[in-house]
Amino acid sequence: MVFRPSPRPAAGPGAATVWPLTPTSDFRQSVGRGCRRLDNVIDDDIRYRAVDSRDARFDGVFFTAVTSTGIYCRPSCPAVTPKRANCTFYPSAAAAQGAGFRACRRCRPDSVPGSPEWNHRADLVGRAMRLIGDGLVDREGVAGLAQRLGYSARQLQRQLTAELGAGPIALARARRAQTARLLLQTTELPITEIAFAAGFASVRQFNDTVREVYDRTPSGLRAEVAAGRRSATPAGGLTLRLAYRGALDSDHLIDFLALRAVPGVEEVVPAVRPGVRTYRRTLALPYGHGIAEVDGLAPADPRTRGWLDCRLFLADLRDLPTAVQRLRILFDLDADPDAVDEQLGADPLLGALVSGRPGLRSPGHVDPHELAVRAVLGQQISVGAARTLAGRLAEKYGTALPEPDGGLRLLFPTAGALAVADPADFAMPAARRKALTGLCAALAEGVVRLDGGVDREETATRLLALPGIGPWTVGYLRMRALADPDVFLPGDVGIRHGLTALGAPGDPKSAARTAESWAPWRSYAVHRLWAGATPDTSTGTENTRA
Repeated sequence: MVFRPSPRPAAGPGAATVWPLTPTSDFRQSVGRGCRRLDNVIDDDIRYRAVDSRDARFDGVFFTAVTSTGIYCRPSCPAVTPKRANCTFYPSAAAAQGAGFRACRRCRPDSVPGSPEWNHRADLVGRAMRLIGDGLVDREGVAGLAQRLGYSARQLQRQLTAELGAGPIALARARRAQTARLLLQTTELPITEIAFAAGFASVRQFNDTVREVYDRTPSGLRAEVAAGRRSATPAGGLTLRLAYRGALDSDHLIDFLALRAVPGVEEVVPAVRPGVRTYRRTLALPYGHGIAEVDGLAPADPRTRGWLDCRLFLADLRDLPTAVQRLRILFDLDADPDAVDEQLGADPLLGALVSGRPGLRSPGHVDPHELAVRAVLGQQISVGAARTLAGRLAEKYGTALPEPDGGLRLLFPTAGALAVADPADFAMPAARRKALTGLCAALAEGVVRLDGGVDREETATRLLALPGIGPWTVGYLRMRALADPDVFLPGDVGIRHGLTALGAPGDPKSAARTAESWAPWRSYAVHRLWAGATPDTSTGTENTRA
């Protein structure tokens, strides 16, 4: 995604100029279909204007380095705006760090939401950024990253450096530094333990990186936060904030997840704060299991507050950055809701839905394999029935936690476990049982991959080749497992009812034609229509056989 800014008058006397973000997109190729890259659309003068107006919508899109101070900031940094001649702009925090700048201690530019461009793009750079964010370089190295992407390490280095100003090692290093700061300032863990939990190979490498990035020793960085504000929870208990940009409709997210919560794996419960609900679930992570708790916003909280409160309990702290990244995908926190709502809000059909609920997101998922199983279970039945089936499979084939935590007792079964399960345990028609076991076998054997580094078109083709997997299932997986922002489900019963409620024809052909003008944000339009349908029909299930 790239942005085409144009000035808009300020809201009142003395107010800063607002720079609306109008999206153009190319989600498959780096350049194609007339798409213009970010650097060709936003020049340095426009970047400086965004900095001068402290426009938070650009946080994560670029970073401002100030040559007179040697620091780099997010565009919305509250410090005095530096002189234009002293500003240099970088597309990533890693690039600014590589040029010798240290992170601003006031605005913490390393903790901004990810760029929506890297979040949604489906070319090599976008796919690489998603895998780096998931910690793949720390686990498998650059060679493993290149192999997953189908490129040589040299090609990968060249592409990332050209667009981000930093290669995969530098990008992973910046990610480790941010994790180290988070652990230093939110826990009482020993510094040596933090070094390895953040992914560093040695304490010396950890010390050198923290000094270079933050101009502080690890103990000095920790001392910036009072001891009373750090968590003393043992065994990996962490309290943190999940940053987001723009408005966020957390009620929609919690409602969506609550309706689909698998017993024993997920639950939505009242939070300590009045009027707040908490989404809780178990996590299967590379080094162990975990439990995540994410609070929605209170009725009195502004939707633009900028963060969601989160608590993580991890069996192995090395899983922290991966868990955070997967929760960000689940809640779609790296999206740019201003760009989405600006386009969909101008549509005659969707305009009222957008103005009534700004900041509605398109939820992803923490485990694409789990989502794939649940998508097949949901074919031609209601969400409630699919949830019941998923709960039964979790009870039979899931892994029990060492100790139950509230309503959470289980990790969802792996694709490998379900591929060899007894078909008699699947209370569904024979054709759907065959589809489920075939899909699980393909996932377990690696014939089909659903991680953030896959080519979406190629993956869709492989999924459609499996028996019993049709367009609705593939579209649902693209929308949620692969974070594709431009998926429409014309045969979905919830879509039909949502369109009918707006006075539009709901048959698949008419729905597909209507949705053409919503590109490249049709996934968000799907959620608008589901949310606008009546409760008993907004099920999100297909009405044609897969």
